[in-house]
Amino acid sequence: MQRLSSIYRDQDRAYRADTCEPVKAAVRDGTIEQMALKRGAYPGRPLAKDALPGVLTVGYWDAARDQNWGLDWHRNEGLEITFLETGRLDFAVGGHNVEGQREEFFQQNLRPDDFTVTRPWQPHRIGDPNITASKLHFLILDVGVRHPHTQWKWPKWLVLTPEDLERLTIFLRHNEQPVWQSGPDLRHCFGRIARAVMTDKDGANISRLTVCLNELFVLLLDIFESSRATLNESLSSSSRTVELFLAEFSQNQNDLAAPWSVAEMARHCGMGVTHFTHLVKQLTNLTPIEYLNRCRIDSACRLLREKRNMTVTRVAMTCGFSSSQYFAAVFRRQLGCTPRVFRAEQV
Repeated sequence: MQRLSSIYRDQDRAYRADTCEPVKAAVRDGTIEQMALKRGAYPGRPLAKDALPGVLTVGYWDAARDQNWGLDWHRNEGLEITFLETGRLDFAVGGHNVEGQREEFFQQNLRPDDFTVTRPWQPHRIGDPNITASKLHFLILDVGVRHPHTQWKWPKWLVLTPEDLERLTIFLRHNEQPVWQSGPDLRHCFGRIARAVMTDKDGANISRLTVCLNELFVLLLDIFESSRATLNESLSSSSRTVELFLAEFSQNQNDLAAPWSVAEMARHCGMGVTHFTHLVKQLTNLTPIEYLNRCRIDSACRLLREKRNMTVTRVAMTCGFSSSQYFAAVFRRQLGCTPRVFRAEQV
């Protein structure tokens, strides 16, 4: 049974781990230069199995001219840090409220020395819709989180003291500011990372790259601490995890059609049934099943209005109801009329 992947799916779009296919195509076409070490399906040269565990991709692209592509709304399965060395670049981060409406709550034209930080649950895009001439450095590091409330697991090669790592984690969990300004220290650090990636042959520069990445996180901690950024502990709460789940869940037709149970919903959010049920009630004043049925009925209403050739039974099945009789009973309970009467009243 297919299940919603809450950090990679949003409304009618699938947000699986981004593999940067437009970047791969641009490299093949020769319209950009790209140097990266990577794991999985990301573009670049493979990292050795035991080299820098957690690093999914590290490197840069250099676009000498405007492109006919961009990176549309996507998420990554790790913490992503990008740094714009030269040029300008449109960047946006999206979000949801608990009613499932997406709000583009941040958009900015990046300038040289700007860097971005996005967490796995934050949809973001680069380009509007296409990227402009620019040189962008990037790092995606999997720290074992998929939801705001889960604990971060830093790799062992990161040698910051426990106290420094704790402070860094607090900033990353309790502040979701996506764009920051930096200076020459961070620029030089990314330059050294780029040279280490570019000149690496069969893992010869892994030690140098490890040192550079440790320096990067020390510099990030310095920037965060000097900024006196506002920290909000609710950003790493279980409630926020459930809120994000409900917002995305309510807008995806394929996920609404799946035979969800409360236990499965709770498992998807990484928590127990009792705690999950309490948080759903707190956020929506509904039980999980009541919320599920409300989302399904909302979806059914749209189909009844817009797909007038679709039978009522087909609408019921499409929206996840096990029978047309149960669909009609829930529909009447929520709206006070049958699906057929509702459709007939639409003009």
